[in-house]
Amino acid sequence: MGWISWFCPGIQLKRWLLLFTAGGIVCAFSLAVLFNNQVMGMAEELLFRISYLATGKYGNGVSVAIGIAGMLAGIGIMVYAVKRIVRSIVEAVSPENSGSLMETIFTQRKLSSGPSIAAVGGGTGLSTLLRGMKFITGNCTAIVTVGDDGGSSGRLRQDLGIIPPGDLRKCLVAMADREPLMERVMQYRFEGDSYLSGHSLGNLFLAAIAETEGGMEEGLDAASQIFKVRGKVVPSTLQSIQLAANMTDGSFVIGQAEIAQARKRVQRLLMLPEDVPAAKSAVEAIRKADILIFGPGSLYTSIICNLLVPEIRDAVLESKAIKIYICNVMTQPGETDGFGAYEHVQALEEYAGGQFLDYVIVNSQEISQEQKAIYFAKDQIPVTPDIEKIEQMGIKVIPAKLVSSSDMVRHDPQKLAQVIMSLSYRLRLFGRGFVFFDYFFMRHSMRKIGKMPGHRQ
Repeated sequence: MGWISWFCPGIQLKRWLLLFTAGGIVCAFSLAVLFNNQVMGMAEELLFRISYLATGKYGNGVSVAIGIAGMLAGIGIMVYAVKRIVRSIVEAVSPENSGSLMETIFTQRKLSSGPSIAAVGGGTGLSTLLRGMKFITGNCTAIVTVGDDGGSSGRLRQDLGIIPPGDLRKCLVAMADREPLMERVMQYRFEGDSYLSGHSLGNLFLAAIAETEGGMEEGLDAASQIFKVRGKVVPSTLQSIQLAANMTDGSFVIGQAEIAQARKRVQRLLMLPEDVPAAKSAVEAIRKADILIFGPGSLYTSIICNLLVPEIRDAVLESKAIKIYICNVMTQPGETDGFGAYEHVQALEEYAGGQFLDYVIVNSQEISQEQKAIYFAKDQIPVTPDIEKIEQMGIKVIPAKLVSSSDMVRHDPQKLAQVIMSLSYRLRLFGRGFVFFDYFFMRHSMRKIGKMPGHRQ
């Protein structure tokens, strides 16, 4: 139908377009009166006669007054008509945002022009980071490990021959525009004695949409559109892999879940098979990124395992992006017993094949004695910041208060986002030029993160 469809009944535009036209006619008429246009002589003479009968005065002063008043009235009518036209369009396209159009436009424009970020990891740690990042850039790609073989993910992986959807699901939910609602639905787990018992609805959904769309990458793209994901979620590889580890006691453990439950220190992490191709979208995201972020999350089974994919490791080392590691707040039994931040960094760079990090973000916030007691019972202790040791490696350390106010000792999404974006804008200031207006957008965005429905303390 083309442009004719704009005039169909029911879209509530024609009346405002007509009103806008009327306002334009009033303005044109008023201009003619104001400048004494002879073409409008008859109408002007009529107005003069009316004004003489009403006021007893007849002259150019009345003409000027009528012209100015008419101009103001015409402009007012046109402004009101434009406002109603815009509101009609916005209410049809996005009803929930109709009350704050300018803020919505401003936010979306700034999100689309935010820095390009690739975040590498998996599990709860990566999703925590993404909950904060989605409010300050729309150009964030989560590169997610696919080594999970436990629970619902492990069953679907074995039964359907797909890569495990669990960590992918967590990242999709974290980056969704309507996170709380999506989390309630996607995290729902079936109970009872049926075959579905223990499965999460989100895992089943991803398995179904991957089969429908012809693959997990295509399925993730479709799910991102459905959930209005601010960014992109991609797997590190599309191949079925298993993690394995040589332990310091000489034992050999196969399976991500088994490694986590072995409660033994990892001597060497392996991937079976060893040489698998990376997902092309993951490599592309790393190469295009302005900032590369690793963590937070399980050092071996969520972060380092991604570097075992040769193309991922090569892309990371070749990347010119700023590379940041977010160190965990607490140690993890079996993976990082007794590790400080220095040992975390050492392990990460060992598997990368060389020094590649530019910054390490460590927690400097004091953890309460009550929280420490809870974690001591689980053989977990706070990770020491080791600032001097790390900086002797030529890596800048950024200490920050990062712990959430909940009972669990975990990273706060808002605090992480503040630190990362503050670093990003400092780099712009000193390295790539600085857009003054962007600084105020950053402060505005940071103030709003805590009010967003997706943010949880």
